[in-house]
Amino acid sequence: MPKIRATGLRDPAASFSVIIMTSKESDKKESDKGVSLSLTDKVALITGGSRGIGAATVRLFVQAGAKVVFNYRSARKEAEQLAAECGGPEHCIAVHRELKTPAHGRELVEDTVRAFGKLDCLVVNHGIWPPQDAPIESMTDAQWHQTIHINLDSVFGTVQAAVGQMKKQGRPQPTAAMGCIVLISSTAGQRGEAMHADYAASKGAIISFTKSLSSELIREGIHVNCVAPGWVDTDMSAATLRHPEKREKVFAGIPAGRAATAEEIAGPVLFLCTPLAGFVSGEVFNVNGGAVLAG
Repeated sequence: MPKIRATGLRDPAASFSVIIMTSKESDKKESDKGVSLSLTDKVALITGGSRGIGAATVRLFVQAGAKVVFNYRSARKEAEQLAAECGGPEHCIAVHRELKTPAHGRELVEDTVRAFGKLDCLVVNHGIWPPQDAPIESMTDAQWHQTIHINLDSVFGTVQAAVGQMKKQGRPQPTAAMGCIVLISSTAGQRGEAMHADYAASKGAIISFTKSLSSELIREGIHVNCVAPGWVDTDMSAATLRHPEKREKVFAGIPAGRAATAEEIAGPVLFLCTPLAGFVSGEVFNVNGGAVLAG
């Protein structure tokens, strides 16, 4: 089975790069082989996987040897292209499913198990960030509830069903993880975001959810961690990052001086689902170019 190896980034702005090795190559005892990040024989569910961070994570997990199910809401063309690019139904399946309620999340876990028979890794990546500024005194009930339904309520149902499935499967080996869950939060969940209180509140809750789940589940072998990106160059942030004045303001608050690529978020997510992170649980992995430290 293929394994993947992370290589050094020559350009700080370059995408995360990998080298695919055949099983024969991986058996070589060469000192320069590097560190293997493998998800061979694992099944992963990645929510919001058709574009941006989700799509980068889908690609990386498939390259690492996992079979992947991901959902999409409206980007059918992109989702179908991505699934085909990643090897088609034997390796990667796109599911058209809305994620607004706990029930939607549970149904997506059922889709995954029906497709590949089990679930080893869950990456909860889906979410919305309303791009227009909304002062708290004029934010509508509809906006607040929509953000919470998508960013939090559906996350609860997805995680609940995933944990139940992982417990049903048990540990593959006595010392192995029963499962890995990575929730995607944000710098906004740690220091807030003016004019976007709905988004910041939902992402702050994700961090608390991560810590609560870890303290509950780690003794049973389920690792729960959180990746908290700062600004990432994706469709969701495009309106802001393509606006010269807004972009300048955003970059001024990032010591690295730029937004992340989607691949730079997918890399840490992959790491947290491998045995190399076998003693990590309940952590918030900041991937923000130093932005939280500067806030």
